Amino acid sequence: MADLNADFEAAIANSRKLAERPDNTTLLKIYGLYKQATAGDVAEKKPGFGDLVGRAKWDAWNGFKGTSSDDAKQQYIALITSLS
Repeated sequence: MADLNADFEAAIANSRKLAERPDNTTLLKIYGLYKQATAGDVAEKKPGFGDLVGRAKWDAWNGFKGTSSDDAKQQYIALITSLS
């Protein structure tokens, strides 16, 4: 578990140092996995139609509903590693 958390923290640091900015779809996946890994299932209400960015983020996070924290961390690590 400690290794997973250390690898997750390293992946977070590496995500800030990517050579190229990922496309929006990939950024939303990164966001959704991060939120699922750190906060669990989304509990907030979906933002209104006027908040397009907030709705996209909410949808990305909600897409990982039911995924365990450890699984989300592993997927996050794999995604950041593939982008590095």
